[in-house]
Amino acid sequence: MKALICIGHVPDTTSKIKFTDSNTKFDTTDIKYVIGPYEELALTRLLDLKDAGIEMHITAVTVGPVDTEPTIRKALAMGADNAIRINAEPTDDLFTAKQIAEVYKNGDFDVIITGKESIDYNGSQMEGMIAEFLGLPSISGASKFEIEGDKAKLEQEIEGGNLVLETSFPFVVSAGKGFCPEPEPRIPNMRGIMMARKKPLQVTEPVAQDAVTEVTQFYLPEAKPACKIVNPDNVEELVRLLHEEAKVI
Repeated sequence: MKALICIGHVPDTTSKIKFTDSNTKFDTTDIKYVIGPYEELALTRLLDLKDAGIEMHITAVTVGPVDTEPTIRKALAMGADNAIRINAEPTDDLFTAKQIAEVYKNGDFDVIITGKESIDYNGSQMEGMIAEFLGLPSISGASKFEIEGDKAKLEQEIEGGNLVLETSFPFVVSAGKGFCPEPEPRIPNMRGIMMARKKPLQVTEPVAQDAVTEVTQFYLPEAKPACKIVNPDNVEELVRLLHEEAKVI
């Protein structure tokens, strides 16, 4: 089995977010980049299945310039067998999906896995776009992933319960919460880090795909107002604040 896992190159959640050029560009100064958490856990799940005896070759892929290579090499250090970097600035989701679809066409993969969403733009569009480019079935936000013989068994969380799905290969799936039973992703050990230096990292040029969207403005959320402490005996004041200021009743 050959798995293609899409690796997001995203700012660490502890980063202080700023914008430049009249709030039209993201300020990358002093930003630490990491693998997207959904993709990191999805890769961990693939590695767990491989350790459990399922024969699997894992290829990590990302779209980005040379400064994204430390991120993709971390995927190699975690245990991915090889990596591909498409040498382009990911202008929008459609452009990125097109590049990954082309990698799939050239690699004879059985499954493509993305994260449910990136933690920077939160688009939740990649899996559906890749599937549309390739004419493959897709499953969004899977909360469980198992491989049994020549089929995959997955679950989705729905209102009031879980939806159990079964599909044959190939297909596209986005990994949501629960995709990996382990609460934390694998941490590369020293041996994995050393081996990652020798694993193949192929750099390819992008295929043509016009961007169909553009960023017109970024803005930060409004600052939260200061907390107001109300004496528990003063019920009337609490009700007034909830009604007139919080406007929740």
